[in-house]
Formats: sequence, structure tokens, C-alpha cells
Amino acid sequence: MSTHAQLAKAVAEVALLRGTFTLRSGKTSSFYLDKYLFSTRPELLGRLAPIFGERIIAMETALKAKAARLAGAELGGIPLVTAASLHTGLPCIFVRNQKKDYGTSKQIEGALSPKDRIILLEDVATTGGQALEAVKSLTDAGGRVLGVIATIDRLEGARANIEQAGLAFDSIFTVRDLGITA
Repeated sequence: MSTHAQLAKAVAEVALLRGTFTLRSGKTSSFYLDKYLFSTRPELLGRLAPIFGERIIAMETALKAKAARLAGAELGGIPLVTAASLHTGLPCIFVRNQKKDYGTSKQIEGALSPKDRIILLEDVATTGGQALEAVKSLTDAGGRVLGVIATIDRLEGARANIEQAGLAFDSIFTVRDLGITA
């Protein structure tokens, strides 16, 4: 079994839940991938970080553009982008679901300069809705998002929706890699 397959198996063993679940997209599913059950485990997060690093380089190469920053959306993307930032040395920013109504009242946390090129890291991509909301927030703040890299693609439209928005898309795993059949 390859290292990639071993990691996919390890992620599935801790994060795959069976039952009836309503997803963020509103769809009902017979399985749920609990991102917090893999993104809070150092032994898995540490193995994901270099793979994110490889995917970031591959995306930059394909697009002939270097990212100045990595971004992660609240809350599930935060540990992923932090691990990838530590591994790559690229600074990271965090995208809140909405602006705070106290303190600095920011939606984007961390340093973002106008026209910074950004790669957004996502936990589990279903339709891409969460990622596209984060992309809009980053764009509204002056950033230029190059693409999205998800940890897991549920193969339910995220790639098509993100690419239709003019962005590159990649994922470390798909549900097939995790051995999931609906």
C-alpha cells in the first residue's frame, strides 16, 4: 500500500461517520467526514502538511504564478493552513465567516496586501460553497485567489463550481481514495 493510500486509510478510519447527516449544502448524506477528527490529530496533520506543500508548488507551476499567502476559512481550514504555512514558510491568513463586531472588526485575520496572490486551503469540499464564500471575502479585501486545494473532495460538484469561478482546484483525496461509496 502506498504512503498516500495509507494516509487516506488513516484519515477515513478517524473521520468517517455513518448515519444520516445534513451537509452544509443542505443535501442529506449517508456519511459524514468530520474534519475535526483528522485536523486536530498531530500525527495526521503533520503528514498532510508536506502534501499540501507539494500541491501548492504544483498549482503555482501549472498557473505560472507564485502565491504570496495561504488562506484558510473559519474554522476547519485554520489548522490545515497553519500546518501548511509552517511547512512551506508561506505566511497564512484566516478568513472569518463574517466580520467581527468588536475589536478590529476584521473578516480577514493576518497581513494581506492589495493584489497578494493567495491559495485557499479547504477541509472537505462538497459543492465548493464555503470555499467560494471565502474567495469572495479575500477578493473583496484586495487579494487575488489563484485556486483552492481541498483535503477531501466529496465529488459532489466542488471542482466544477470552483473551476467555473475561474479558479484552479485540486484535492489531496477524493471520497474514492478513502474507500467511501455512498
